[in-house]
Amino acid sequence: MRRLKLLAAGLAVVALPVVPARAEETVKAHEQVEFARDQVYPALVNIAVVSMGFSGGRVERFPSAGSGVIVSPAGHVLTNYHVAGESSNLVCRLPSKEAIEAEVVAHDPLTDLSVLRLKLETRKDKNLPIPFAKIGDSARLAVGEPVLAMGNPLTLSSSMTLGIVGNPSRVFTSFTGSDMDDMDLGEGQVTGLFTRWIQHDALILPGNSGGPLVNLRGEVVGINELGGSGVGFAIPSNLASHVLNQALTHGEVRRGWLGVTVFPVEKMGRKSGALVSSTQPGGPADKAGIQPGDVMLSVDGAATDAVYFEDVPNLYKAFADLEAGRQVTVRVLRGKEEKSMTVGVVRMERYLGDEHPVKNLGLSVREITGPMALFRRWPSKDGVLVTGVRPGFPADDAKPSLNAGDVLVELDGKPITDIASFKAIADGLGKKPGIRVRMRRGNDDLVTVLDTSKKPPESLGAELPKAWLGVSTQVVTPDVATALGAKDLRGFRITQVYPGTEASKAGLLVGDVLTAMNGSDLKASRIQDAEVLKRRIENMSVGETAKLTVVRDGKPTELSVVLEETPNTASEAKTSSDPDLEYKVRSIVFFDRVENRWPLDQKGVVVTEVTRGGWASLGGLSSGDLILRIQDEPVDDIAGFDAAVKRIKEGKPSIVSIFVRRGYRTNFVFVTTYGKEGK
Repeated sequence: MRRLKLLAAGLAVVALPVVPARAEETVKAHEQVEFARDQVYPALVNIAVVSMGFSGGRVERFPSAGSGVIVSPAGHVLTNYHVAGESSNLVCRLPSKEAIEAEVVAHDPLTDLSVLRLKLETRKDKNLPIPFAKIGDSARLAVGEPVLAMGNPLTLSSSMTLGIVGNPSRVFTSFTGSDMDDMDLGEGQVTGLFTRWIQHDALILPGNSGGPLVNLRGEVVGINELGGSGVGFAIPSNLASHVLNQALTHGEVRRGWLGVTVFPVEKMGRKSGALVSSTQPGGPADKAGIQPGDVMLSVDGAATDAVYFEDVPNLYKAFADLEAGRQVTVRVLRGKEEKSMTVGVVRMERYLGDEHPVKNLGLSVREITGPMALFRRWPSKDGVLVTGVRPGFPADDAKPSLNAGDVLVELDGKPITDIASFKAIADGLGKKPGIRVRMRRGNDDLVTVLDTSKKPPESLGAELPKAWLGVSTQVVTPDVATALGAKDLRGFRITQVYPGTEASKAGLLVGDVLTAMNGSDLKASRIQDAEVLKRRIENMSVGETAKLTVVRDGKPTELSVVLEETPNTASEAKTSSDPDLEYKVRSIVFFDRVENRWPLDQKGVVVTEVTRGGWASLGGLSSGDLILRIQDEPVDDIAGFDAAVKRIKEGKPSIVSIFVRRGYRTNFVFVTTYGKEGK
């Protein structure tokens, strides 16, 4: 009993100092928060934005808001590109309630950052110093470190929340962990290529975008990007600082480009290097001879290690930091042989060009950049991309009408090389009727006429299910005939000659006008006459020769073409499956090659179905992938696929490597099977 009393007394004696110690810690923490707040909060800005957008061929403006932070005594502000990127007016309001107009210094969609400058010269008291915050070192952040998120959530100006860092180097991967996910800013423009995000749980709401993430030393360690469901993400301050320095030095962000995408090597069992997943056709790496499947070891002696997905953004950043115009030595491992290649670094272009309204034609167009043309596999970046058409205006009333997605290459007989040449031609048109326009629509080369008086009848489809002539056409209406300089011309103008077909071998060309078939005129002058050619061909047999009268360059000529069987559709293709990995494939059909601009001898099999929750699904294989190799063995067709599946079944590997073409690039999919027994 005495011992228990002594123990209790001892406990009482020991416990007494604990309360004030905890109170002291609470006071200290409160003081740290207050200190950090005082260092940055005065430099917080609420950004009122008049944003611009395009809809239906015209400019639309709407109000929006976001956050930012002043980071220099000259009044430079860091914020998100998605806050300030498409703006016509910017006003920044400080916690002191002072409102100052701002202008753009530089935008950087690839990091979703914008650098603004406050127009301090417009202030009433020009001698009053402007508050600004210090940028800290985001590399020092640790899991569990307290951080403050400052901003203007839900347009509630000048707010602050407290949280901790959950992960200072987060990357977004697909659900299966097989590929990196990009954040889409719209129109195909992505961000986050160079970003390892700071994950934290300080409350982030709409309007917080662009606001500072602050450590307890009172330093800006991130620019908040997005949040929800109790988690927020910020762009690291070190990346933001680099963008800021580039903007202040050059008025833009300059980066080098090698034209290569990489994949981590962890699943290859390597601890160094980076797997080349794809090379951009015609890009520096491609020209130098670097191939998908190479393991990149170094660039100019600097190691290029990407063991995990978290390493990939830093590696892309290192590539981007290379100066355009330099020649760099890239060392790769191909199989068991090391190779050194010289790669010429080029300047990285922005993906999206500027968008402009063209009021007199009633449409909006976008400048075509090199990357846009490359990724969409267009023959060049000449022309302008139609992004919208205003109902009832000349572009809408054209025959056929212009559509969003068309690429205009000629206007009024003059070539369009870029946005400047297009605007110059369009501005000089006046009220001139009968204006010839040449454009690309998908793979078709079309001619139309701008006319404000009439609308064309609805176009009919033109499927050719039996005998087939390997071309696509447009009806030569009176307006099109006039635009071609032969007002009495009637028939079908060839807009595309499918490669490798009998039509191509016979010498038919885009621009030829088919006026007669087997001695009988092709009487077509209305859009709905598109069915005439279809019916005439269906009345003939596969293998029969069609004698065509063709007008080329204003002169008639005769050509003979053997009619072919209509190419198989996807539903008619040979199929197979891998029941163990749980996915299905089919053979490539003719129109796969045409629509994807693949070579006529493109080999492989197309994935048609991936069972949800199966091994292939968990590895990241997707429907639509074109399988090129399995376990480094070529898969040319269904027979090759079946042989590969048989080898896998016999060998029972724990990881199956599948090399695919996905969209505009190639990619590796590693399917972890665990011996397919689920161990």
